[in-house]
Amino acid sequence: MMDGKSEIPTKLDYYDDMWKLQSTATLLSHFKGEDGRDVLILDRTIFYPQGGGQPADHGFVRIGNGVDSSDSGSAIKFVVTDVRSKDGVVSFHFSLVFHYGFFENMVGEAESQLHKGKEVSLFVDESRRKLNSRLHSAGHLLDVCLPRIGLGHLEPGKAYHFADGPWVEYKGTVPQNEMQNKQKDLELEANNLISMGAKVHADILPYDEAAKLCGGCLPDYVPKESAPRIVRIGENPGCPCGGTHVTDISDIIQVKVSQIRSKKGLTKVSYNVVSSLKI
Repeated sequence: MMDGKSEIPTKLDYYDDMWKLQSTATLLSHFKGEDGRDVLILDRTIFYPQGGGQPADHGFVRIGNGVDSSDSGSAIKFVVTDVRSKDGVVSFHFSLVFHYGFFENMVGEAESQLHKGKEVSLFVDESRRKLNSRLHSAGHLLDVCLPRIGLGHLEPGKAYHFADGPWVEYKGTVPQNEMQNKQKDLELEANNLISMGAKVHADILPYDEAAKLCGGCLPDYVPKESAPRIVRIGENPGCPCGGTHVTDISDIIQVKVSQIRSKKGLTKVSYNVVSSLKI
């Protein structure tokens, strides 16, 4: 077993190019996690680690021969089933990332076949990345739509962009007698914007410039000495976000708002996207 958990941070390549689904990296460490799963740490990764309300990417890492997904040769295939940042932070360019999974065709002991400095090839599951990105962008789109339907007083909070029941939560409430109409208005407005399309921008900016694009201020968790990554839909105000997104909101295709519910000063909007994606 390679010596423990490398403390060298992993460069988050998806941060700059969200649609680079194949790449190469250097193996830094391999070890058994506390739960018995194998873990790889790489010097850079295109795999998204779970965080920010978005689930982790899946895919595989090819170690050794084979430069594309169909060429196995004598390479070792490591199937990636989960990806996590050590500190749960995915808002910055570097983070210690653990790739969890299992070896599909390992012969003999891993220790004799894996070593620090070995080049590996990374392959992200495209269909999962597309769905997760559509769900995440749809959540941001709902934020944009709220002021347009008279709910600008709602302040974005937590979000859950998982396929098993995505939702976005806001500080503030909606009167009970308005919920049904607002639900219809929100869905109509979101799909109207999707039909027109708008580019999704993800830019790493100096703190002051980032604050201007986010309505004049940034959340307290963003360090003032940092250069945060700001995601914007068209010319609308942005927000700090380390996740992956569609290139244009037209790629979301369609949003279904299934419920708006207010309770204890919070409003939760449940939504989903259509199940098929045009290629």
